[in-house]
Amino acid sequence: MSPSKIPPLTYKVVAECSVSKARAGLMTLRHSEVNTPVFMPVGTQGTLKGILPDQLIELNCQILLGNTYHLGLRPGIETLKKAGGLHKFMGWPRAILTDSGGFQMVSLLQLAEIDEHGVNFRSPFDNSQCMLTPEHSIQIQNAIGADIMMQLDDVVKTTTIGPRVEEAMERTIRWVDRCIEAHARDDDQSLFPIVQGGLDVPLRQRCVSALMERQVRGFAVGGLSGGESKHDFWRMVDVCTGYLPRDKPRYLMGVGFAADLVVCVALGIDMFDCVFPTRTARFGCALVGSGQLNLKQPKYKLDMEPIDKDCECSTCKRYTRSYLHHIATNESVSCSLLSIHNVAYQLRLMRSMREAIQRDEFPQFVRDFMASHFQSDPIPAWIREALAAVNIQLPADPEKNDEQEQKPKTEKRQETEDLDKEQVATS
Repeated sequence: MSPSKIPPLTYKVVAECSVSKARAGLMTLRHSEVNTPVFMPVGTQGTLKGILPDQLIELNCQILLGNTYHLGLRPGIETLKKAGGLHKFMGWPRAILTDSGGFQMVSLLQLAEIDEHGVNFRSPFDNSQCMLTPEHSIQIQNAIGADIMMQLDDVVKTTTIGPRVEEAMERTIRWVDRCIEAHARDDDQSLFPIVQGGLDVPLRQRCVSALMERQVRGFAVGGLSGGESKHDFWRMVDVCTGYLPRDKPRYLMGVGFAADLVVCVALGIDMFDCVFPTRTARFGCALVGSGQLNLKQPKYKLDMEPIDKDCECSTCKRYTRSYLHHIATNESVSCSLLSIHNVAYQLRLMRSMREAIQRDEFPQFVRDFMASHFQSDPIPAWIREALAAVNIQLPADPEKNDEQEQKPKTEKRQETEDLDKEQVATS
């Protein structure tokens, strides 16, 4: 088969868990092969904050994410075309996935008006008007040259109920047809439709059924991880993977907490993205197996250990917790050093899951991960329920005596909640 006849995306399931819905796969794209399950770091403006492309390659990052709405505003289509696409513009030789701009309907709702034609935004940079239609979203993504593109979808806040949810789901289906019609580079780029339907199971099922009638090479699950309860979250993921085809990749948008990744791989998801690893780095936080280390805390002042003695990233090889405490949030280089480690942690977690699936030892991997991740606190009920739904039973939490039951929150749990509040307040 000549290179021009090879599809721009092929996907092969290489191993499946004999107990859960987890699977390992190989996705072959124009710019690189991608092993799944995979986490995609987010480079909204064509760059990851604090990390150079060469550093991402050193971490063996195979694919990253860019944002159509932001890249369409700045640098814009003409600059991207003249540069030969985003790969050349940013000096990144491997695969890129682009979001369509639909998420900004929620995140920039005060700047947007939505109707059947598209989304009318006011630029957050200069207050100018920008009409983002399905056709214009695809035009921008064709100029970007991403290996995988997302349709423009009608996105509502996850906790929305009532007729607006069905309206958004039906419009998303109509818009995918406009996106397919506008797509001018199908030989080089693959377009994913996005499953919507809020927290309504029949709507999710209807949406999946309708989107599967289209000739596409993969599917995204959208409209989650935006404030709904974790119990609703995992059930919607489970519903979607239960109906999506086995032979095509499944991408869950905007999910990046370690425990969520493990649960959703068990539920059958292949691809993830989130700003969390680099955002939390900017707050002086490092990701480890037991959660996060807030390196701003005084207890790390004399700690001469690396963040993680088992991590092989350049930060852990060269710097101590003490040094990182010294520069955390005070020096711009701390963002870079912690971002490198945090992305390395996410990629290593995904690699460990792939290897466990290939050995058919994924259930035991999950049990070991949860025991480590929740050393000081009970494993949340939603995690137990989600894993039980795919036949992975977790051991009971150690019994507590009356004195332990009366103790306040553990230091780790309180520290994590304080970090979450700080990041939400300033993001």
